[in-house]
Amino acid sequence: MAREEQISKNLDWVTVLLYILCVSIGWANIYAAIYNPENPLWIGDAGFFESNAGKQLIFLGSTVLLIIAILVIDYRFYDTFAFFIYAFFIFLLLAVLLLGSEVKGSHSWFKIGSFSLQPAEFAKTATALALAKYISTPLVNLSRFKDQFNAGLIIIIPPILILASNETGVALVFAAFLILLYREGFPGVYVAICLSVIILFVISLFFPVWQIWIGLVVLAGLIVWLLPRYERKLRNIALIFGVVVAMGLFVTTVSWVINNVLKPHQRNRIIVLVDPTFDRKKTGYNVWQAKIAIGSGGLTGKGYLQGTQTKFDFVPEQDTDFIFCTVGEEHGFVGTFFVVALFVGLLLRILHLADRQKNRFARVYGYGVASIIFFHFMVNLAMTIGLMPVIGIPLPFFSYGGSSLWSFSILLFIFLKLDSHRSQMLSRW
Repeated sequence: MAREEQISKNLDWVTVLLYILCVSIGWANIYAAIYNPENPLWIGDAGFFESNAGKQLIFLGSTVLLIIAILVIDYRFYDTFAFFIYAFFIFLLLAVLLLGSEVKGSHSWFKIGSFSLQPAEFAKTATALALAKYISTPLVNLSRFKDQFNAGLIIIIPPILILASNETGVALVFAAFLILLYREGFPGVYVAICLSVIILFVISLFFPVWQIWIGLVVLAGLIVWLLPRYERKLRNIALIFGVVVAMGLFVTTVSWVINNVLKPHQRNRIIVLVDPTFDRKKTGYNVWQAKIAIGSGGLTGKGYLQGTQTKFDFVPEQDTDFIFCTVGEEHGFVGTFFVVALFVGLLLRILHLADRQKNRFARVYGYGVASIIFFHFMVNLAMTIGLMPVIGIPLPFFSYGGSSLWSFSILLFIFLKLDSHRSQMLSRW
C-alpha cells in the first residue's frame, strides 16, 4: 500500500491528464470515423466490439493494465536491462521477416488469429532505452567519432530491418533520434548537413537539375565575392566550390534515384507533393480528399458525427493515418487548433520533465520520448495537409491500432516511472 501511495504521489499527473485527453479525444474521433447514421453502433450493441471503435476500446482497457505493470516494476529495471530489451526487439524484427504476415504490402506483423502485433512500433521504445543507456555510460562523449559511430549504430540497425519488411514510414521515425543526439552534444555540423540535404532534396523536386547547378555556381561565386580579401585564398575558394560540386552531385543523384530506382507508386507520391492536381483518382486521391475534408470544416466544423466526407468514406484510412481529417471536418479550425495545442502542451511538459532529471539515463530517454512523439505528430499533420508524401505514420494516441497505442503508452509511461523516482536515481551526467 505504501508503494502504491508513493507511485501515486510522485507521478506527474499533468502529463497523465494530457495523455488521458489525447486518448479520449482520439477514441471519440475513431468512433466518428466509423459511425454510420443509418446503422449506428453503440456500446452494448451486437457487433460493436467487432468495429474499429470497439476494438480500440478493448485496446484502451489493455493499455491500462500495461501502464499499471510499468508503474509497478522497479524503476531500475529499465536502465539495467535496456540493452537486453533492445536485443530482444532486434530478434523480433528478424523473426517477423521470416514468420510474419503481410498486411497492406508490409511484411511486418505477427498474426495469431484475429490478434496482430507490429514489433517495429515497439522497437522505437527499445532503441530509446538502448541509446539512453549507452549515452549515460561513463566516459561516453558524443563529441568523439567513436562514440558518435556507436550511437549511430544503435539507431540504424532497427530501421534497416524495418525497411526490409517494406515498412518505410516507421523506419523514417528513427531519424527523430538526431534531435536527441544534438541535445546531448552531437556536433552541430552534422545537423547542418542533414538540414542541407533535406533542403536540397525539396529543391530538386521543384526545379530541373541544370537550373539548380547554375544556382549553386552563382551562389558559390557570390560567397567568394563577399569574402574579405585576406580570406580569398586558393584553399578557401577550392573548399567553397568543392562543397557546391558535392551539393550538385547530390541533387543529380536524387533526380536519378526518383526516376530510375523508386517504384512507380513511391515516385507518384513524390510527384503529388509537387503537383497536388496529379492523379487525383489514384495516387493523389488521399491527400486531395483529406484537404477537402479539413477545409470543409470551416471555423467550428460541421458538428460531432456530422462529417459527410467521413461518413461516406471519401477519405481512405480515415480512422488511422488520416484521423486528423475527422477532427478538421467535424470540429473545424477550433478543433484542430485545440488538438495541436494539446500536443504542443504534452511535448513541452515532457521536455520540462526531461530537463529536471538528475540522472542522465532518464534525461536522455525523456528527450527520446519527446523526439519520437514530435516526429510522428509533425509528419502525420504535414502528410494529411499535403506538405509531405503519404508514408503511413499514425498520429500518436489518436490513430486506430493496438500496436500504435500500446507502443506510445509504454514509451511515455516508462519515462513517467523514471521521473517519479528522480530523487532516488543517482546523479550520472
